[in-house]
Amino acid sequence: MDDSEALLSIGTFARRVGLTPSALRFYDDCGVLRPARVDGVTGYRRYGAGQAARAVRLRQLREAGLPLVDVAVVLDGPEDAAHGVLRAHLERMRRNEAEARALVERLLPEAPEGAGHCRAWARARIGGAELASAVRQVASAAATGKARERHPVLGHVLFELSAGEVRLVATDRYRLAVRVLRPTEFEGGPRHALIDAEAARSLAEWAVRRRTVELECAEDEAEVRLWSGTDVREVPAGCAAGRGGGAEAAVFPDYRLMLEGLEAGRHRLIVDREALRDAVAGRARVVSLSVAGWGAGGGEDAEGGRKECVVSRETASAEAAGVSRETAPGASAEQTLTVSDGGREPVRLRLIAEGPGLRIAFDPAVLLAALEAGVGPDVLLEIASVERPVVVRSADQGSFTTLVMPVRRSGAEN
Repeated sequence: MDDSEALLSIGTFARRVGLTPSALRFYDDCGVLRPARVDGVTGYRRYGAGQAARAVRLRQLREAGLPLVDVAVVLDGPEDAAHGVLRAHLERMRRNEAEARALVERLLPEAPEGAGHCRAWARARIGGAELASAVRQVASAAATGKARERHPVLGHVLFELSAGEVRLVATDRYRLAVRVLRPTEFEGGPRHALIDAEAARSLAEWAVRRRTVELECAEDEAEVRLWSGTDVREVPAGCAAGRGGGAEAAVFPDYRLMLEGLEAGRHRLIVDREALRDAVAGRARVVSLSVAGWGAGGGEDAEGGRKECVVSRETASAEAAGVSRETAPGASAEQTLTVSDGGREPVRLRLIAEGPGLRIAFDPAVLLAALEAGVGPDVLLEIASVERPVVVRSADQGSFTTLVMPVRRSGAEN
C-alpha cells in the first residue's frame, strides 16, 4: 500500500481482528501473517485493512485447534488439500472428545467457601488451576537424583512476587523453565521463596480444585502459605527457604542473566508439538534434529538430485537424516524436520522453517520434558547456534518459556 495513513498499528489491528499483539508478532515470525509494512528504523509493524479477513480466518482456525502447518495449508494451499486437512482435524477432535470430557470433569474447580484474607508482607491472588498448571510446567525442570545431591538448591522451584507478577522458575542446568503469572490482586513485595519441587507439586494438587488461591510470603513468619476461603495450606517445615531475599535464595542461579544473554534466533522451526514429542520418545543417549534447506518447490539433496518436500509425517530413510544444506537468504517455506539417532528409525515431520539448514543434537530426556511441559498444538524452536541454549515456546502461551541446552554428537554418532 502506498498510503501510509491507511495502515493500522499492530495494537489497532489486533483489536479489530481479535488477536493479541504478541500473537501477531508470532504469526509474523512464522510467516503466516506478515505485516504490510515494517518501519526500518523502529521495527514497528503496520497492517492493511484488507488483511483483516485473513487474520480472522487464522484466529478461527487456531481456536479450532489446528497446528500452524495445517493452518498454512488451509489459508494458502489448494482447495482439496484444505478440505482434507479440515476433515482429518475433525476426525481427531471426535476421537479425543471422550478423553477431553473426562479430563475437564476431573479438573473442574470446587466452588470457594468464602473470601479469606490474611495480612502478609506480600500477597497475590491467582486462579487455582492456573497456579497448578504453572507448577506442573516448571517443576519438571528441577534437578533430581545425583544432580540434586550435588546441587540441592536446584531441586527447588523459585517463587518470585514482584512488580505485580508471580514468577515460577526451575532449572537443572540443562533446562530452564520460567512461567509468569499475572494475579488479579497483588500487595507488597518484592519477595521470593525456594520451595522443594515435590512440596510445590503437592500444593498444586490442592490448588487445582480451587477457583482462586492467595499465595502469601510473610515478612517475619517461617512458612509460605496458600489460602482459599477458610482452607489454608502451608509449605512443610524444611521445604522452603529464603522468603525475605536471604542468602539461601541468593544461591539460586540468576535466570534473568541467562534470558538477557540470549542471542537472536538464526533459525525458527515450527512443528506439531505432539508429533515431535512422539518422534523423540523412546530414543537413547542423543537425538538429532536436522532440516534440509530446500524451498517450497523442493530442493537439491547432497548429491545434487531433487527431493520432494514431505507433507505428512512418515518414516524416513537413514540417508535422509544426513541432509543439511543452506537455503537461500530469507527463504521461508514448508520443509521437513528429520528426527534421527537414539536407537530408532528416523522420522520426518512437516515443518515451517526460517533460516539456513541445520543439524542439532539434544539429550532426548531433556528435550522430551520440555515438549511435554508445553501447551497448544505447535512448538516453536528458536535456535541461535548448535552450541547455545534453544528457546522453546508456543503461540498459545507466551507467559511460559523453556531453554534447552543442545549436546555435542560423538564421532560414532556422526
